[in-house]
Amino acid sequence: MKVMIAGGSGLIGTALARSLVRDGHEVWLLSRSPHKTRLLPGVQALEWDGRTVFHQWLGTFSQMDVVVNLAGATIGQWPWSEARKKEILDSRVRSGQVMAEAFEKASPRPPVFLQASGIGYYGPRGTEAVTEDSSIGNDFFSTVAINWESATRIIDTMGVRRVIMRNGLVLAREGGVLPMMALPVALFAGGPFGSGRQGISWIHVHDHVRAMRFLIENDKARGVFNLSAPNPVSNADFMRALARAMRRPYWFPTPAFALRLLLGEMSDLLLTGQYVIPQRLVNLGFAFDFESIYDTLTDLY
Repeated sequence: MKVMIAGGSGLIGTALARSLVRDGHEVWLLSRSPHKTRLLPGVQALEWDGRTVFHQWLGTFSQMDVVVNLAGATIGQWPWSEARKKEILDSRVRSGQVMAEAFEKASPRPPVFLQASGIGYYGPRGTEAVTEDSSIGNDFFSTVAINWESATRIIDTMGVRRVIMRNGLVLAREGGVLPMMALPVALFAGGPFGSGRQGISWIHVHDHVRAMRFLIENDKARGVFNLSAPNPVSNADFMRALARAMRRPYWFPTPAFALRLLLGEMSDLLLTGQYVIPQRLVNLGFAFDFESIYDTLTDLY
């Protein structure tokens, strides 16, 4: 199988590429700096700018069995100025539009396309259970997610099987949000953020990669899938499990006002959330290796 990954140098893309290469598949990354990108053995890189279809990679694109679009500016970089928020949105929308344009021009077309999105689509939801059938929210994350997904919607009309991955919090020790959340715990100051009641919908990076490959290989997979473990937890329970896994005390809450003062709107990453259920993924037959947050954090730490 030949797989092309846009935005493949990040946490998820690297983990997916490693899994594919290990099983003998061929992987190409689309990278803004292919000569500077540290590549895994067996992975090739092609240059793109995330805004333009280059003939240098379009020919290779046409040979792919699967294309995965993970491209987008990181949301974890502080501060969130208006310019930064615009970059977060524009980078996702434009990369999606480039993918759509590439599919339109390609001959033949890759038969499978996976598009990243996020559970921020649903907005803050309190303690209600959220599935793929739940309505969209009305905050910044919702705006990003709906525009991100809409940018590649036209691909559905091209005879391509398009899958939307609404990613939960991907837990990995080497990157993502987890190291930032673990820092106060490591400093013996771990505790809940704000009220601690907000939901955290998480997934072990191991299961995230397995889920992506399941969706790639299952011909029935089409449309929106929540990629999160079936047992979301409160922020308080998450931080308690993290402290236990790291053998640190759990005691000091971080007040919401302090996080808002320090991080501004970016504090919503820590103070709001959803209890998301991967209903369609489970219904299709996917079985998680990590369903317990404590088992997951113990494995990672």
